[in-house]
Amino acid sequence: MDSLNAYLWLAIALFAWVVMWYAIAIFKKRNDVADVAWGLGFVWLAWLAFFQGGGNHLALVVNALITVWGLRLAWHIYTRNQGKPEDFRYAQWRKQWKHFYLRSFFQVFLLQGFILYVIAWPVLFINLTVPSPLGWLDYAGIGIWLVGFSFEAIGDYQLKLFKKNPANRGKIITTGLWRYTRHPNYFGDALQWWGVFTMACALPSGWMTLISPVLMTYLLRYVSGVPMLERKYEGHPEFEAYKRETSVFFPLPPKS
Repeated sequence: MDSLNAYLWLAIALFAWVVMWYAIAIFKKRNDVADVAWGLGFVWLAWLAFFQGGGNHLALVVNALITVWGLRLAWHIYTRNQGKPEDFRYAQWRKQWKHFYLRSFFQVFLLQGFILYVIAWPVLFINLTVPSPLGWLDYAGIGIWLVGFSFEAIGDYQLKLFKKNPANRGKIITTGLWRYTRHPNYFGDALQWWGVFTMACALPSGWMTLISPVLMTYLLRYVSGVPMLERKYEGHPEFEAYKRETSVFFPLPPKS
């Protein structure tokens, strides 16, 4: 199968994935299952592309990293949401939107599928491109990815422990990685995609997948990540003080 047909086939497979999760959302009456589907969708696409491309060493490495990231993220979100009401963002849209189910399909699930496909481009590119021996760019990309994964996983774990302590109810976490950035998990997520992009650059024309980390970083920093979460805490005295002292995204020493 040529590369163009492979990309088309993967797009069709992703559309089927989106429709399946939309049906699950209707059945469970909660659209936040889309957040669980997000990481798993990358794993699904990565391994489909692996078998389409015939497999190579770099693809195996990248897909292993994507699998670790996607499964950890999906499990983290699933356990966080279990036994709780629908995430506040989706619950708010459920109240506000007319033609809720139609709009949900296009604005939540189909849009997410499109964005997922664009961000997954370097993963698909690596899987569908003629392989070359691992070089310094590959190892640099793996290193960048590992730093990003550490920020995301450790940040999530520190926040989970903080919230489990009843004494912290209503408080803002300002310790650990959260001392240096208000969103270590979002920063780490974005950094992982810069690592994958770096590995794609080891292949001819790999630089063309630059839109992937740029889009992920932009979405997390300016659209669906930082702004939506911080809007929830606007006016909270402790958060306002934390906001003045702590870098919003990139880790930096706190301001005195």
